[in-house]
Amino acid sequence: MAEPQSRAQMTSLLSNRVLGRLERLRIVCARRFTNRSRGEHLTGRGGSSNEFSDYRDYVAGDDVRFVDWNAFARLNRPYIKLFEIEEEMHVAILVDASASMLFEDKLLRARQLAAAFGVVGLLGTERVSVTAFNESGAERLRPCTGRASMATLLTFLDRIEAGGLCPLEQGVELFLRRHVGKGVVFVLSDFLTFGDVTATFNRLFSAGLDIFGVQILGPSEIDPDLTADSRLVDCESQTTLDVTAGGDILSIYHEHREAFERELTTLCQQRLGRFVAISSMDDIEWVLFDLLRRRGWLA
Repeated sequence: MAEPQSRAQMTSLLSNRVLGRLERLRIVCARRFTNRSRGEHLTGRGGSSNEFSDYRDYVAGDDVRFVDWNAFARLNRPYIKLFEIEEEMHVAILVDASASMLFEDKLLRARQLAAAFGVVGLLGTERVSVTAFNESGAERLRPCTGRASMATLLTFLDRIEAGGLCPLEQGVELFLRRHVGKGVVFVLSDFLTFGDVTATFNRLFSAGLDIFGVQILGPSEIDPDLTADSRLVDCESQTTLDVTAGGDILSIYHEHREAFERELTTLCQQRLGRFVAISSMDDIEWVLFDLLRRRGWLA
């Protein structure tokens, strides 16, 4: 008897086994209110779901359908039952596709994470959009929902190409020109920019988005080998820097890199968001199902 054929792989970015595990996860956000559409995240405002919240006094003009008649019979005073609204959270994903992301598979890891966050959002009945920015501007996957949109999402991510110089703040500006709705934004980047990251994060937060920042660095960016004099070339601006090996050059480098990571962490946390730094060589399953679950991003 012939062996049954295995199910066709949906995407080159994530295995079907990983996609299956993602189905059981949801994105954990700090704010309890998003948009006025229906979804799985609860807001504190009164609404029409089945999730009871509280009582308040009846006032003229209230819908009598929400009067608690049992309480009225006991207390001879009308009270309105309040319910929590089930709302839809917008999951926005920003992929830095500038030339620096081609180094040591950083873009590949960004695309894999974007696929994972997007799939979790779609299966959680959230609205998911993706914006990838490079030297040509910004490519955008318009907001979509539901399992039926998975193929469209994965195809879009498969086709993202990197190139040129597009600072993070410019990519965020292009994204915000067309973005509508509150929720969360995943910023997938190496964050190797000379721009004002604080102002960029302020704009995202002011737009009603909790920031989930993921810094993706290559192994040689995390732990460079400077055993000889070197000339470093910026792949985006083509500027060069001659570095002399020896002395405290490596310790100074690590000190500045770690200080920048702490700064990014603080900027995200101050805006109800989260931040994590990973290597492009870290195992994707470890990142998703161990690191990010321990950090409370996914549950």
